[in-house]
Amino acid sequence: MTTTTDLNQLTGDYTLDVAHTRLGFVARHAMVTKVRGAFNEFDGTAHIDGSDPSQSSVKIVIKTASIDTRNEQRDGHLRTNDFFEIDTYPEITFASTAIGQKDETTFQVTGDLTIKDVTRSVTFDLEFTGAATDPFGNQRVGFDGSLVINRKDWNVTWNAPLEAGGVLVSEKVTLEFEVSAIKQA
Repeated sequence: MTTTTDLNQLTGDYTLDVAHTRLGFVARHAMVTKVRGAFNEFDGTAHIDGSDPSQSSVKIVIKTASIDTRNEQRDGHLRTNDFFEIDTYPEITFASTAIGQKDETTFQVTGDLTIKDVTRSVTFDLEFTGAATDPFGNQRVGFDGSLVINRKDWNVTWNAPLEAGGVLVSEKVTLEFEVSAIKQA
């Protein structure tokens, strides 16, 4: 396996490797612990311009029904009208509108995040974690990042009050991205 950090060598079109990518989230539950989950079905593409990152772009489509928190009852509830309304809104989408380079390995990504019937612009840092040619000859790149959102901004509003105060599900949710993408020939 060979590695590279020369961004110019990375210029090209990429497809997310679903088997090696995690699009996850973390939300506080009952004010005392965190619940982690992920979406298991998604597609994504990216164009990387190593010489001019502002010409780069990314697009991701997530199947909401693929939500997985390792608890079947909770996943079923998240699929209902209380949360994602998967029959009406089967996809969550993200499409970049601007990408800038903050430093040697960090990029600032701005784009339109659509959840349910709401599209909002979000900005987050994405760290380039490396590039390598895998044993099968595929050129791979890796990126990690996260973003804190208020789920109510996207009409995901269900909650239940707790007897001692507070609510069952936090409004703030951390979206987590651990991405492996394969360069297309």
